[in-house]
Amino acid sequence: MATLKKAQTGGKFSDIYTGPAKTNPGVLKAKADKAKADSSISDYKKNAKKVFKTATDSAKARLLRVPKQKNGGSTPAWQRKEGKNPSGGLNAKGRASYNRANPGKPGLKAPQPEGGPRKKSFCARMSGMKKKLTSSKTANDPNSRINKSLRKWKC
Repeated sequence: MATLKKAQTGGKFSDIYTGPAKTNPGVLKAKADKAKADSSISDYKKNAKKVFKTATDSAKARLLRVPKQKNGGSTPAWQRKEGKNPSGGLNAKGRASYNRANPGKPGLKAPQPEGGPRKKSFCARMSGMKKKLTSSKTANDPNSRINKSLRKWKC
């Protein structure tokens, strides 16, 4: 038999339900909250969730991919190969696309290998990232993006 009991938890009295989980008021409220949250997500995600349950593994992989941007294009050039300089950092096209995508920030500038406060700050920051945030394989790979950028800045 299902009953609600008053129990003291953490100094407060709360209702404790003893009975099957199907009719537990807490579970029913959680399901209602989940349904409300699901209704607020985009149509793409809602449809993906419906289809996801019965889809094959390859179809699930397709459903998990992020749809293209609303402007009809793909990702900005600074995130793709065409915006990156093969010797490290971004090329002019990559810097321009980053500056367009982030209008409130000060614009990206080319490296300052001859010296100055920007070089000192960049080298200190990136050297720390290389030590702490990369694997030993990436840190020792001469073709990794971080090593290319450090070379470009002559750190």
